[in-house]
Amino acid sequence: QVQLVESGGGLVQAGGSLRLSCAASGQTFSIYAMGWFRQAPGKEREFVAAIKWSGANLYYADSVKGRFTISRDNAKNTMFLQMNSLKPEDTAVYYCAARHDIGVLTNTAGYRYWGQGTQITVSS
Repeated sequence: QVQLVESGGGLVQAGGSLRLSCAASGQTFSIYAMGWFRQAPGKEREFVAAIKWSGANLYYADSVKGRFTISRDNAKNTMFLQMNSLKPEDTAVYYCAARHDIGVLTNTAGYRYWGQGTQITVSS
């Protein structure tokens, strides 16, 4: 089992920045990759970014490329999402997720563990 706890959400003006953290505990040695997903009201949960726990590969949704940066600190079992140049359309609940399996890291399927979510609101 892996437990995930997100932090760092909040309210920010358009053009501002926020940094999300996701602390993993439990059987972290078994994690293959972790990702960030978001869900806006009335919309499906969508992929934002993912990282292999080795750190060798990073993946981003087109909508956040150049603005968001995913990273991890293996020693602290923590993943981060630095979000710059935020837009109102980035408003959503952001979830971190972890998986054991090799697969398509941009899909929600395959991610076995999920955090509780943290609200990001970007005002115009």
